Amino acid sequence: MHTKKWLQTTLAVVMASALLIVGCSNGNSGEKDSASGGKNSEVSKEPVTFDYFAFGTNRDTMASDTTIGKILQEQTGVDWKMEFVVGDASTKSGVMIAGGDYPDVISPVGELAKFLDAGALIPLNDLIEKYGPNIKRVYGDYMNKITNEDGNIYILPFTANVNGYLSPPDPTSTFWMQRRVLKEFGYPQVKTLDQYFDLIEKYQAKYPSVDGKNTIGFVTFASTAGEFFTITNQPMHLAGYPNEGGVMVDMETHEAKLYQGTEDEKRWLAKLNEMNGKGLFDPESFTANKDQYLAKLTSGRVLGFASYSWQIPDATTNLRTAGNDDLRYVALPIVYEENIKDAYVDPPSFVNNRGLGISVSAKDPERIIKYWDNLLTDENQKLVQWGEEGVTYSKNADSRMVMTEKQLTDRNDNDFKHKYGFAYFDYEWPRYGDNSVYEDGNAHVPFNQPEVAAINYTEGDKALLKAYKLDTFSDLYAEPVERPWYPAWSIEKEPGSPEQLFSQRAGDLQQKFYPRMVLASPGEFEADWNEYMAEYNKLDAKGYEGFMTGKVKNRIDGKW
Repeated sequence: MHTKKWLQTTLAVVMASALLIVGCSNGNSGEKDSASGGKNSEVSKEPVTFDYFAFGTNRDTMASDTTIGKILQEQTGVDWKMEFVVGDASTKSGVMIAGGDYPDVISPVGELAKFLDAGALIPLNDLIEKYGPNIKRVYGDYMNKITNEDGNIYILPFTANVNGYLSPPDPTSTFWMQRRVLKEFGYPQVKTLDQYFDLIEKYQAKYPSVDGKNTIGFVTFASTAGEFFTITNQPMHLAGYPNEGGVMVDMETHEAKLYQGTEDEKRWLAKLNEMNGKGLFDPESFTANKDQYLAKLTSGRVLGFASYSWQIPDATTNLRTAGNDDLRYVALPIVYEENIKDAYVDPPSFVNNRGLGISVSAKDPERIIKYWDNLLTDENQKLVQWGEEGVTYSKNADSRMVMTEKQLTDRNDNDFKHKYGFAYFDYEWPRYGDNSVYEDGNAHVPFNQPEVAAINYTEGDKALLKAYKLDTFSDLYAEPVERPWYPAWSIEKEPGSPEQLFSQRAGDLQQKFYPRMVLASPGEFEADWNEYMAEYNKLDAKGYEGFMTGKVKNRIDGKW
């Protein structure tokens, strides 16, 4: 079981952090600066509403229309008009930058370098120093990783692990298979890509339609530039590497090698081409929008698909709520060959280019930073992850946080998650990283808590675990290997730099040629691949690899 902790915070560091926090309390922030939270009368509660902007599929809302948002508003006087934009983040950010008028706070996802280059975000250093004791506590060990080369901090990332590292009991790969497929054939071992597709092919041949609707062999989401990585990332996973973005990093030499243009990429595309020729690949993978893609998964017609779990929470939740475990999916650690060790479970990591920043258009940065600091108390981190004791979670005799069946049912319901606020506050805010542990020993993320994970299993889950002789689904996966640089995809490329231009042009080639290669008649694949490689070889792949290798080695040396 993957329940061991990487306890990265030593007693000395904890004591040093405590001294830092105590030292901060002598300032004039007017806020109580302990992990347990609390405010005093010097903090203004004058009502104010700020604009919050993020790229994603969430529903627009006022924070105060959620239970969590209302509680935080009562603490601070601050409300948020929350806007989420679906689509091409690059285009959306370009329009925003061209207009020069920004919302108060922005979660820029992969567009951070562009926003920084445009001068759209303000430095947070002085605000943190004056009003951020909890920010210092949470990000203290990561300050060198969130400080830009110009000496400024522009965003507060989402992955700062506090009090150690608790590995999740149920990690997920990117390859999913419908459970009825496994059930039909007596729960066989499925390890390789060939085994995976062979099983799908056998099932579809036996059941070409269910309830009058055609089954769909395999689908993925590759219709937008922003999420095209869903299809391009798979060669590295199949080759036994974790999600590093465009490169695979050698564990001994620490050299970063692109997998684009390699036999690993060709093998993946050739397999999809083969599946398409057999009618097992859904061509709408390249054209369907996100809602249409999620609707297909929720329909239960899809036998297999590739996506990261964080891309599809609504679909997986809706399928669970529907109550038919046979139509749900299980993630499998699929690789090319039996002897390849999978690397789907993330090692301890810190992502320094995904976070929330304050824009130059912000009306009152001081109130915003105070709100964030208040959010980073243990008390409020429990609120945004667990909710309220006696309402959305309970405590057992050992003071362990647990959930009743009713509380668990609510937590697994999409409408409830939006109404209560979990859907809005559990991620894209300054926060403890998912693998954090509270000072009282409870897991930060409810489903990382062993007691919750155990009762979260449905009868179908238990049957599947029993069939494969597993205690948890994590038992399917190899233990993660620590990578001090991880993840390499968070290494920033300056706008207009050779590295950024290479990434853009190489990605453009993938978007142009992947549909052609996958949907081509089998006899045309090789010619399409050769044409793709002829174009790719015009790019400076070696220069890019040298840049990434240098950055990886810098991170190993502590230079982020």
